[in-house]
Amino acid sequence: MELVAPAGNLEKLKYAYTYGADAVYIGLKKFSLRIKADNFYEDEYKTITELKKQFPGKKLFCALNISFHNKDIDNFLSELKYFRAYPIDSFIVQDIGMVPVLQKNFPNAALHLSTQANCINREAVKMYKSLGFKRVVLGRETSLVEIREIKDYVPEMELECFAHGAMCISYSGRCLMSAYLTGRSANAGFCSHTCRWNFSVGEAKDLAESGKLYLTEEKRKDEHFPVFEGENFTAVLSSKDLCMVDHLDDMKKAGVDSLKIEGRMKSLYYVAMTTRAYRKAIDALESRISQEDAAPYIAELYKASHREFGTGFYYSREDADITTVGESSSDYELAATIGAPLSAEETQEICKKGAELEAQFKARLDAMHPEAKAAKLKDYADHPDKVPHACCCTGATPKLYVCNALNRIDEKTYVEYVGPDCTGIPDTDFRFVDPETGCFTPFISHNQAYLLYTDKPVQENWIIRTRAATADSSRATTDAAKTPTGDTQ
Repeated sequence: MELVAPAGNLEKLKYAYTYGADAVYIGLKKFSLRIKADNFYEDEYKTITELKKQFPGKKLFCALNISFHNKDIDNFLSELKYFRAYPIDSFIVQDIGMVPVLQKNFPNAALHLSTQANCINREAVKMYKSLGFKRVVLGRETSLVEIREIKDYVPEMELECFAHGAMCISYSGRCLMSAYLTGRSANAGFCSHTCRWNFSVGEAKDLAESGKLYLTEEKRKDEHFPVFEGENFTAVLSSKDLCMVDHLDDMKKAGVDSLKIEGRMKSLYYVAMTTRAYRKAIDALESRISQEDAAPYIAELYKASHREFGTGFYYSREDADITTVGESSSDYELAATIGAPLSAEETQEICKKGAELEAQFKARLDAMHPEAKAAKLKDYADHPDKVPHACCCTGATPKLYVCNALNRIDEKTYVEYVGPDCTGIPDTDFRFVDPETGCFTPFISHNQAYLLYTDKPVQENWIIRTRAATADSSRATTDAAKTPTGDTQ
């Protein structure tokens, strides 16, 4: 089975490919149902083209899944030249009016029907096949039994189904709640996720908590619909998150060709860890690795924040009808990403900078009057971070790596490295180097250039994670793994 992962920006796209996706879906400008995702702009098509060269065989899908008004089609047509610059393999659309537009202007790109079209039966799939669609992303209301029936009826049609991520409480995502409460239409890409909000009944709170409050319908007066609120605010229509990682064999038997992960607005850490978990699960299912080898990666799904897990409509609608409140906190936080290792020449230049700065510092200190020098030495004893310490890499290890900081890390922070084929390597001896000075720095912060100094066998595009605030974030903590919690059923 193919694995399709989400990407809300360039970095997530790279990490989705790196961590095991066969295909990645993105949104372009204002024609995607995730307007609040970064999406793709300006000349980013150049970087994406290069990425596809680095990952031969990987596919790029573009979501054009809004409901198009006339002005939206006009806007799209006015930017055809820009869209053609992207190496798009397939367009994901729900609006049938876009079919001839795309077929005319992108003859080499396949058409995938969006789940927003709520295609859930064999006759509809057959009809879309006659229109030229290569693939249908089935509505999430489709059961495994129905999927098997559809595949048997239209075997030549590729079927893609969601396997993991947030579920929309409305029918195939056709929600009006956001537009009603905030004026921001989900069908135009501006969903404000009002179904997840926590509400209170205000002055009637005591009555709501008593369990005595209920609704009746005019012609069904014997039927009572309870309205109950606990101690805290209540989510009105918040559905469980979908998690089918333990049921991929059933999905394959049902005829699913492609598994899809939801989450273009999720973090880079979520994209990487979730993609990796499903990659390993598929590889185990198809006997490329053992179930034992896959298990630690699948357990990592519980170390990214999520709501209570369920199986959606695949087995019965009862599970999909159960709402949930809040979400679990993650054991870890994304702290930084690791870039390319420095070459021997680059490393030598960094070490040279540090040695020169350290020598200049010592010369200035030695040139001071003895009393001034003594005062300075006392100050440095109280504030050792003021004293430059040159980085020196003389052997094979430690090595220097480009490091993109996304959160603050200091020398006391518990740090762990994770990669596409590594669940976690703790490091208690890491250091960070300022590339401008060639000296060690006691901490790193977001959006500044640093170098990682470590003797651990890390690689480019690995992730540095730290303990979340709710967990023990001390560097002295060395237990790399925690027992996963949560319900995968």
